[in-house]
Amino acid sequence: MDSTLSIVVVEDHDELREATVAVLGDMGHRAKGIACAEELDDELGSYYPDILLLDLNLPGEDGLSVARRMRAAEPDIGIIMVTARDQIIDVAQGYNNGADIYLTKPTSPEELGAAIQALSRRLRPREVTTGQLALNPATLQLRGPKAVVDLSGLECSLLVALSRANDRRMETWQLMEQTGKSLEDIDKSVLEAQIVRLRKKLEQAGTPSPTIKAIRGMGYQLCVTIEITRTPT
Repeated sequence: MDSTLSIVVVEDHDELREATVAVLGDMGHRAKGIACAEELDDELGSYYPDILLLDLNLPGEDGLSVARRMRAAEPDIGIIMVTARDQIIDVAQGYNNGADIYLTKPTSPEELGAAIQALSRRLRPREVTTGQLALNPATLQLRGPKAVVDLSGLECSLLVALSRANDRRMETWQLMEQTGKSLEDIDKSVLEAQIVRLRKKLEQAGTPSPTIKAIRGMGYQLCVTIEITRTPT
């Protein structure tokens, strides 16, 4: 893997988050700072980090829950938990919920850099089992049991966002934001048309209905498991 990594820092302490992003930049990595799980979902629709640097004591959804769903959606992603929770049971829960490496605060730049370097050597895209749905954002291709289907950039972003979301469910306005336009400049019918096309492509790949379910008064839920992978489809 390239020595320059894309890293997302999820940390609610503003000064610590900014300092960590700066340190990672000095190491030569591309780093983005995010304050909470909700912001993670809003910002990462079209961003595919190599490593998630994750605090556990977050407002709203906690870090363990974030790790579980990100690991389920993206088995190839690296997850480093950096937290003040230092009891043995906390460490065990961290690894059980998806951590590759568990560090306790305070963490020095040297320790963090060594952890990232060690993890980068282990980050290897794995083979996807035949019959699974696998989405490769780099090639904009969805592989299913019956076919490999080409996606548009927007279709890929919508599937990634739904796959990463809690319970694979998102509100309409959240999905509309994936278009890159302001909510004032886009009509719901545009999103509805995209969802119809996505359903057809999921079925073309070999997935039976229902694939994406409309939730009245709320938004949409992805009804199938899609693994986001860097493995060529």
